[in-house]
Amino acid sequence: MSLFSINKTTLTRSVALPGLIVLFSLTLLCALFPNQIGSALNVIQDWIYTNLSWLYILLMSFFLILLFVLAFSKIGNIRLGADNSTPQYSFFSWIAMLFAAGMGIGLMYFGVAEPMSHYVNPALPTVANPAKEAQMATFFHWGLHAWSVYAILGLILAYFSFRYKMPLSIRSGLYPLIKDRINGPIGHTVDVFALVSTFFGVATSLGFGVVQLNAGLVHLGIVSESNFLFQSIIIIVVSSVAIGSAVAGVSKGVKRLSEINLTLAILLLVFILALGPTTFLLSAFSEGIGHYINRFADLTFNTFAFEADGQRWFTNWTVMYWAWWISWSPFVGLFIARISKGRTIREYVLAVLLVPSLFIFLWMTVFGNGAIYIDTHIAHGALSAVADNPDVLLFTFLEYFPLAKPLCIVTLMMIAVFFVTSADSGILVMNSISSGNKPNTPAWQNVFWGTLLALIAIALLYAGGLGSLQAMTLISALPFGLIMVLLCFGLIRAVHTDVLYYSIKIPYGSRNWDGSSWKKRLGQIITFSQKTGVQQFFTEKVRPAFEELQEEFAKNGIDAKIIAGTRGKLSLELRIPHDRIQNFRYGVNVERQNISDYLIDDDNTPDVDSDTHYVPVTYYSDGRSGYDIQYLSKDELIADVLREYERYITLVADEQKAMMFVDKKKYHSN
Repeated sequence: MSLFSINKTTLTRSVALPGLIVLFSLTLLCALFPNQIGSALNVIQDWIYTNLSWLYILLMSFFLILLFVLAFSKIGNIRLGADNSTPQYSFFSWIAMLFAAGMGIGLMYFGVAEPMSHYVNPALPTVANPAKEAQMATFFHWGLHAWSVYAILGLILAYFSFRYKMPLSIRSGLYPLIKDRINGPIGHTVDVFALVSTFFGVATSLGFGVVQLNAGLVHLGIVSESNFLFQSIIIIVVSSVAIGSAVAGVSKGVKRLSEINLTLAILLLVFILALGPTTFLLSAFSEGIGHYINRFADLTFNTFAFEADGQRWFTNWTVMYWAWWISWSPFVGLFIARISKGRTIREYVLAVLLVPSLFIFLWMTVFGNGAIYIDTHIAHGALSAVADNPDVLLFTFLEYFPLAKPLCIVTLMMIAVFFVTSADSGILVMNSISSGNKPNTPAWQNVFWGTLLALIAIALLYAGGLGSLQAMTLISALPFGLIMVLLCFGLIRAVHTDVLYYSIKIPYGSRNWDGSSWKKRLGQIITFSQKTGVQQFFTEKVRPAFEELQEEFAKNGIDAKIIAGTRGKLSLELRIPHDRIQNFRYGVNVERQNISDYLIDDDNTPDVDSDTHYVPVTYYSDGRSGYDIQYLSKDELIADVLREYERYITLVADEQKAMMFVDKKKYHSN
């Protein structure tokens, strides 16, 4: 029986079927020819990292700068959902889930390993303070830049899904640029890419992560050695729990596991901080934050163009990390978007960027600087000696603390749960992508993706193809990074439209309308003015209103002039000239406006004879933006002119405000 003929399936042929074909094809290649494929991919990866490293730097900088612009502009007030929507999860649960999905397992693996590695092998041999520079490099790789990649893609997906009511799919972010073509080959290709990228990202992490778990079990004496059998058992156990969590859903399985693990992480952090060199660690944390902020701009755009000795370190660490975060962004971004409904853009951006980053900075300080301190003052280089073996480095570090064995057991539990939360989040995301984000997907689909994930991870682990798969995933990061730039431009266009849409107020002519002659008003609303119609408006309403006002002003000794547009321009202005202050001007221009294709093509909207219409719009002495007056009667138009004239006289009568109305040209000519 075909997978797609199963009763009750939401899998889509346009995404799931091509995705599975690509998954199986690449897996077979990496499993059957691991050395050949690996060598070829490493050559491609090295070429990209060496020659296009500057592009990675610009991409990451663009994402981060854009996020801050969005957060601190009026766009930040826009809510991810309807204006009255509220967050679905509490702040703690939300942070716990995005944290666990984003980088939880990385903290366990690199918390000690990366600072120690930079300490032993710094970026430049001339570094004056290797420990301080190691901390800064770790902050840089795991801080705001890393989270900006997840935050920008998650924001794009959440915005279009919850604000525009579109599928929670990467293709939705391209809608402002290509409109309905997102439902064609372009959209299918983008979603297939996201599906494959998510699958291989989780699979490689699962495959490599079991090595650390296996090393921890050997360190504790629970198993005798690290081998394929034990690693396969670990993958099966982790995947089984992850499948159960995914079937339970976000609100039950994923949420609860994430909360448990974040709580355990905080307790472990407090324990190490309390029993380690507390004063030194807190001082190092404070100084590290300052050093990071002080060097932020330099770090952001640095490509080591003038320091040849640091080029290899730069490509092996910084560029590799930027590629890795981008390659993981479809998975993490989709998951973050899924749990972020109801939050404002400002709240979303600042929370996703700052909260995990600050926690990571504290974690990396306590574990990384703690390890460097112990290595220098207690272990006499023992930790430096195993800096190139990150699988056991964390457990070796914990041996220098009281209750070392229980600590190692808790750490193993945390690593396992972090793997589960990454895997179950990945299963949910893959099911969502392959189903077109349809609701109420059958449970067997989550089981299917989880089982496939475990089987491919085991197969590649056995064949030695995980390295090839990782290289392929990192290579794919560059083209996807460019796709993300297009998504960002789609977001910019959409939020600009959003601001314009929600800033449009009730048409001026309807604000004080009492409902009289409503049938005539309805006819005006559903009729789009052409040139003849707007000319009639000027003839029957604007000019008679101005003439009556001119006559009445003259009775009061005020010379008002009516000035018509020149060179065939349809406009009319009532002007009262003055000697020292700016002339009073109330004018009406005609604006030509395009009519949306959506309105023209819809069957249940007013008939439109042309794709353009003409609107009478006011303008004033002080250059303020005018408004559409097409619905005003002659008497309402006279009242509007008098409102503006009253405002003008009131402002000029005020000594302080009058300065704004002084005609500077006339003043200087005297």
